[in-house]
Amino acid sequence: MKKIILVVAMLISGSMVNAQVDVISKHNGEVVKGKVVKLEEFTIIFKYDGEDAENTISKYAVEKIVYGKSGRVEEVTEKIVVSNEDDWEKVIILEDKAYISGLKKVLEVRGKTGLINYHTGNTGDIKAEMKLKKAAAVLGCPFVLMTSDKATTGNNSNQLGGTQAIKTGIGYKY
Repeated sequence: MKKIILVVAMLISGSMVNAQVDVISKHNGEVVKGKVVKLEEFTIIFKYDGEDAENTISKYAVEKIVYGKSGRVEEVTEKIVVSNEDDWEKVIILEDKAYISGLKKVLEVRGKTGLINYHTGNTGDIKAEMKLKKAAAVLGCPFVLMTSDKATTGNNSNQLGGTQAIKTGIGYKY
């Protein structure tokens, strides 16, 4: 009888411990089980189930979190679907490497204004950003990690004295 009570007590305590586990559902279908430690503006800090090391994942990679203790479901981000160049306005430019954690690297992308252009610094910058986003959209990447953002002016840019904006980044998917 004591053995039966001991087995039942172990099963109940095991299921209670399992109920404490948070479940992080990513947009790519992967599920991470562990404990959410902290939610920051763009990242989630968590520990894998049974481990003590803290890990970071971008909120952009996460669809939702189901908290094991309370059962509460927190929607984190909506999935961004980029199918072709027409979806370029959906592309998000990221400027911190922490924001790509949990996303998959695709290819380098580039956007620049032409050698002969009559744009002011600001409009040239906007055009280069648009071309960068379009290059990422062609690859189906909803995110670009900006790696370089420069503008050349006057005689350094081209012989006509215009301004050339050049933006470089790396495209990322879920």
